[in-house]
Amino acid sequence: MKKAKLQAATVGGTPDDVEQAFYEALHNADIQQLMACWAEEDEIVCVHPGGPRLIGAGAIRQAFESMFSNGSVQAHPERIHKIESLASAVHHLVEKVDVLTPQGAQTAWVLATNVYHKTPQGWRMVAHHTSPGTQHDVADQGHQAPVLH
Repeated sequence: MKKAKLQAATVGGTPDDVEQAFYEALHNADIQQLMACWAEEDEIVCVHPGGPRLIGAGAIRQAFESMFSNGSVQAHPERIHKIESLASAVHHLVEKVDVLTPQGAQTAWVLATNVYHKTPQGWRMVAHHTSPGTQHDVADQGHQAPVLH
């Protein structure tokens, strides 16, 4: 990702810009880019599948540094549903994660909720919560196409 694009994504921009920068940082194992997506608040929170609740930038940074020590994370956001207002946005999505195992390349599915707030520095992530999913989670339940009357 170009520096100008990262700056636009984290200082101003939109929640979509920050989300794109976040997933690019995962793909590139770039801890600086990843942490630039987060708000500068004490109560930011991150939960990885089966993991503890990580509160604050220090705990979040340490967890992602540990993940990146094993390489990049090839998580691809799909089926994004958004709720947005003037100062906050919630994106719920399915992450398709490419995982290299002893048996070869595998696909894992993760359900994710990303929460963004508009801060004085622009839109920033304040929560990233993930839980294990399955391939069946790609098909949403209870979602109906809007009906115009």
